[in-house]
Amino acid sequence: MKKTGILILAVAFIAMSFTNQIPTIQNTLKVDVTSSTITWSGYKPTGSHTGTIMLQSGTLAMQDEYIIGGSFIADMSSIKDADGSAKLEGHLKSADFFEIETYPTATFNITEVEMEDGNAIITGNMTIKGITKEISFEAEISETEGAVTLMSSVFQINRADFNVKYKSKTFFNDLKDKFVNDEFDLQVTLVANK
Repeated sequence: MKKTGILILAVAFIAMSFTNQIPTIQNTLKVDVTSSTITWSGYKPTGSHTGTIMLQSGTLAMQDEYIIGGSFIADMSSIKDADGSAKLEGHLKSADFFEIETYPTATFNITEVEMEDGNAIITGNMTIKGITKEISFEAEISETEGAVTLMSSVFQINRADFNVKYKSKTFFNDLKDKFVNDEFDLQVTLVANK
């Protein structure tokens, strides 16, 4: 009888340990798309271009002061060149690049958040042109009375992973110095109101 009682207590203790480790979403905050930003930079041997993409929507899931999940949708039709080149903007929206008529949005869904040296390592699924890849980036999380801000470091995306082929050395081997780098930079700032 004693052994049975101890066994039951041990099983109950283990069950409670696992139960306590499962996070519960206490609050889901809506991202303020007018205060949030996505900036991009693309490169080729003769120069670079920088610009912005607007957010369509987003959320951050919070447990106490910690981000434990969330997602955002980027409006690919809003892609802008910082120098105001309508020709470049049109080209980026075309089938050569992001093919916005077929794929008007890109999405990112957070699957894991780890804290490391005071910063968050955000891992999630990025979907561009209907293709989903797991990516990770470092981010700084800050909080005020009215908002939570997630500000990523500059991180790189390989466009070849998402079938963006224009002048890519991954798809064409005769480009010499007429290629466009596969890797492009992104920096994301999400501001969610409490």
